[in-house]
Amino acid sequence: MKIAHVTIHSAKKDETVRFYQEYCGLKVQRELGDMITFLADGEGQTAVEVIDDAQKAAQTSGLSIGFAVDDVEAYREKLVADGLEPTEIISPNPHVKFFFVKDPNGIDIQFI
Repeated sequence: MKIAHVTIHSAKKDETVRFYQEYCGLKVQRELGDMITFLADGEGQTAVEVIDDAQKAAQTSGLSIGFAVDDVEAYREKLVADGLEPTEIISPNPHVKFFFVKDPNGIDIQFI
């Protein structure tokens, strides 16, 4: 068994899809009309499902989604240059570094 997808109900669907494409490197895998878009690294991979649904817009308290990057410091600098507001880098031990930035729905996205 594996995780098939994580669903985000969003009042900002198009902006959310662009965020996950541009900053998380995900690609649109399929769309169900104008309402639902699935994004993932590749076919058959765990996906982020974005549903256009302002009534059930994401409740973000305690939720985060993590993405691995090659260089945490450089990636944080890129997001700052693009006008996003990432947290400072967190390093709970010498072998781990990460930071967070909010997606358009206020969900914490962790880059590690």
